[in-house]
Amino acid sequence: MTQQHPKIRLVRLAHVYYTHVDLEKARQFLLDFGFTVADDRGDNVYFKGYGTEPFVYCAKKGEANEFGGAAFVVESLEDLELAAKTLPKATAIEDSDAPGGGKRVTFRDPVDDFPFHLVYGQTPIEATNHLPELAYNYPESKNRPVNRTQRFKKGPAPVHKLGHFGCCVTDFARTFEFYTTRFNLKPSDINYNEDGVDITTFLHLDRGMEQVDHHTFFFFQGPKFHVHHSSFEVHDFDIQSLGHQWLRDKGYDLVWGVGRHVMGSQIFDYWWDTSRFCLEHYVDGDLVDETTPIHRSPAGPDTLHVWGPPLPPTFLE
Repeated sequence: MTQQHPKIRLVRLAHVYYTHVDLEKARQFLLDFGFTVADDRGDNVYFKGYGTEPFVYCAKKGEANEFGGAAFVVESLEDLELAAKTLPKATAIEDSDAPGGGKRVTFRDPVDDFPFHLVYGQTPIEATNHLPELAYNYPESKNRPVNRTQRFKKGPAPVHKLGHFGCCVTDFARTFEFYTTRFNLKPSDINYNEDGVDITTFLHLDRGMEQVDHHTFFFFQGPKFHVHHSSFEVHDFDIQSLGHQWLRDKGYDLVWGVGRHVMGSQIFDYWWDTSRFCLEHYVDGDLVDETTPIHRSPAGPDTLHVWGPPLPPTFLE
């Protein structure tokens, strides 16, 4: 019988790690994507958004383009101690030298052996950007006074926070069992195939009545493990659209967008970075809490978006 452990309590998604062969090209893309540099250490560049996380993306120079895992903040030092003692291939608790400091444990996913990080005690930073919440004029509800105009400047879409990340996994059932029993992760949506077998899930943090994002981690069944994308929240649709135009004008490769998802409701915009990793800008995602029911639906293109360009045939590979 599998030993039962208390769940490790996650608070929020903090940051992701990527290794790039050509770090300089990646660095420029990330600036054009809307990050700012938190700390440049040469072969390690830490990028932040305008929220309170000390960094949300770490770009490393290496011999291969690789996903280095995502990090969640845990609720207590006891959660970190439990992780170090019970999770597969877990490190001891280490002091972090990354921006914000704190302590960290890294373990390996038990199915596909990718790295996963847990952090505690980081020092937050002060939010640095306060974009206005715009007043919109609707046909029968005019919210913007006379002579109050909407004017914008071209430029990157400033990133607020890391919202979610997702992977293709080789054994959906085992992966689902691990993350939903060892952590306070709970499905918001589950998709099943034509045989009724679950193959995709969107997991949120179960924080009781605290309102949380519809999903912070998703995964789906496939023949080979890989990271699918990491997704970053931006301010509103205008900012997202300005960012889309900025990336397009810079000559970067669009993956899919702009469109509106069904599950989670986000307006999405996916781009290839210069190492062919997929990153997303999103706005207007759903919130859930412990009263939100688990929604089950058949997998298929119609479950992914309600408007936007056609789904690229390779998007779910």
